[in-house]
Amino acid sequence: MKFTQLLENYIILKEKDRDLYYDIIDNIDNYREFINDNLSYNLIIKEDFIKLEKIPAIPKSWMGIQSFNNKKEYIFFLLILMYLEDKNKEEQFILSNVTEYIEHNYPGEKIEWTVFKNRKSLITVLKFSLELGIIKKNDGEEEDFNKSENGEILYESTGISRYVVRRFNREIFDSESYSELLEDAVEGISTDKGIIRKNRVFRELTLSPIVYNNENSSDYEYIKNYRNSIKSIFEKYLEWDIHIHKNGAMAVIKNANEIKDTFPSGKGESAITLFVNRKIKSMIKDEKLVINEKDTIIIEEEFFDEILLEVKKEHGHGFTKAFRDALDSYYLREIKSFMEEYYLINVKDGYVELMPLIVKVTGKYPDDYRHMKENNNADLP
Repeated sequence: MKFTQLLENYIILKEKDRDLYYDIIDNIDNYREFINDNLSYNLIIKEDFIKLEKIPAIPKSWMGIQSFNNKKEYIFFLLILMYLEDKNKEEQFILSNVTEYIEHNYPGEKIEWTVFKNRKSLITVLKFSLELGIIKKNDGEEEDFNKSENGEILYESTGISRYVVRRFNREIFDSESYSELLEDAVEGISTDKGIIRKNRVFRELTLSPIVYNNENSSDYEYIKNYRNSIKSIFEKYLEWDIHIHKNGAMAVIKNANEIKDTFPSGKGESAITLFVNRKIKSMIKDEKLVINEKDTIIIEEEFFDEILLEVKKEHGHGFTKAFRDALDSYYLREIKSFMEEYYLINVKDGYVELMPLIVKVTGKYPDDYRHMKENNNADLP
């Protein structure tokens, strides 16, 4: 097994991947020290699934459920989990039981299933629940409910839903912010601030694109002071190389195929971002942009949008078709979102902060790109 398989999968179901399930069972002892001492993560192994509870050091918006489109879908999902609490393994129920439960328990709004958007959102959540393995479908199709609020589907509980939400040591309603819930995650593990910091650093390096030195100076000092040990541990358990610079530390993955989402990658957004980074690096060299004392650059979002549109004008002939043909509004929204996910920029209150990683990863077309394109009479993928 590879440890990345535990990182990449929210949950590993024996029914869906029997070979991987038993591979982990047979080899997990090789990773116990990394899981317990370095990450302080809880590993759940049951007869029908395996789950590594991955708690981030610093929650970010990109860590949400990718298929969900709005807050309502998250609420629907939590209400489904609540509904399943009283269901035994293999106990059947019909969709109308779920919709009725949501109607009675949804906070602050009356849910009408005659509204197409509500049905569409619930279908999104049901499909995710099926993929996750907390329910099975015995009869019927989601498309029936998509067409009419009277559409019915027969499901059954797998019993796994009770392991989806982490068990906290306090009442959630007593917490006033998510930071208090994060504090709860280390209670009972250790009260030693040094150990807590070590766990936080390893979680950041494992789950985040980069750890900047201006986000938490004590964490970055820990990385610098224990750099050799940290490098050795990541090489041993993940075969990752940890690069440490004056303004940031990040994991460089030798085999990018092990991870679903990396940067750079073959995605259209990734290629465009490499051009944007190159453009910004050139503007810094020409003193059109000035780096501040934090090694970042803060500009108005409108100016950053102009940079993105210039990149599209200069290099758009090689973009994927989706971005070549896209409206400017879609192009701007998607590229900014992608760059935020990889800690290349921070967007807030009409301003964009350009982060140090931008100038470290850039790209351009091959020198013979146009000649190759003309000969092949084809677009780049």
